[in-house]
Parts: sequence; C-alpha cells; structure tokens
Amino acid sequence: MGKRSGAILAGRIAALCIGVLVAGGTGSTALRAEGQPSSVPPGEQDEIRQVIRAQIEAFQRDDAPAAFALASPSIQERFGTPDNFLRMVQTSYQAVYRPRHYRFLELTQADEVWVQKVIVIGPDGLAVMALYPMVRMPDGTWRTDGCALVPLAARDA
Repeated sequence: MGKRSGAILAGRIAALCIGVLVAGGTGSTALRAEGQPSSVPPGEQDEIRQVIRAQIEAFQRDDAPAAFALASPSIQERFGTPDNFLRMVQTSYQAVYRPRHYRFLELTQADEVWVQKVIVIGPDGLAVMALYPMVRMPDGTWRTDGCALVPLAARDA
C-alpha cells in the first residue's frame, strides 16, 4: 500500500471512529457502535476474531514470534523482527498488550478493507475502541494489518 492509499485508508478508519463516538454518547452507551452489516460469512468472521484473539494472547505471554506471525507482511517489513514489534506494542499499545478485558463488536468495511472493532479495557481501566484492519493472505488466512486505538468515554465498561 502506497503512502496516498494508506492515508486514504487511515482517513476512512478515522471516519469509522468518529461514527462510533458520535453514535456512542457517554456512559455505557459509548460501548455501542453502529456500522454496516458485514457480508463476510460468519465462519470467516470467526477466523478474523481468532487471529486477533491469538495475537492478544501472544502479547500477554510476551511471545513475540507468535504475535509477529499474525501480523501482515507490511507490518512485519516495517518492524523487521518479532522483538522490535513486541517492543512497539509494549510502549504504544498498552491496552492490547495487557488488556483487562476485551469484547468483539462488528466487522465493517472501509475501502475494501475489513476492519474488526474491539472494545478493550486497558490495564489502566480505560476503555478504548481498537480498530484492526485485516488482510487476507494468498493461502486464505487472515492477518492483522495494524491497530488504531480510539479512547472512549466509559471507564471499566
């Protein structure tokens, strides 16, 4: 993905975030998100969620190779090694590195990219919306292609 197409996708993901925040309001309703219904078959939705779940579990075990293996080739290229990738997650993505709790919401589409929404309660007790763009590999498996964290109003939701 080039810089321009990456910037366009980032803008579309940000629009998803804004839609979540506007639809959410405050309090527990902030945990409700609206999106377009998914046309990915339920079995594939399960596969996507299992990839994200396995990556979060790998982070919790500090298993850098396992977490890195679930990232897309572009993410792997950007960070080079499993240890570099894990270090970045430890410092910049505490909510998914050591979540207290997480819950999957809907799968939406932005510019032909499937984005899985996940509510995460971080180690600090603050709720964030994690947006995971997903990439289907040539062998049919799914990998995470980044993660955007958007703070939510609710605490310990």
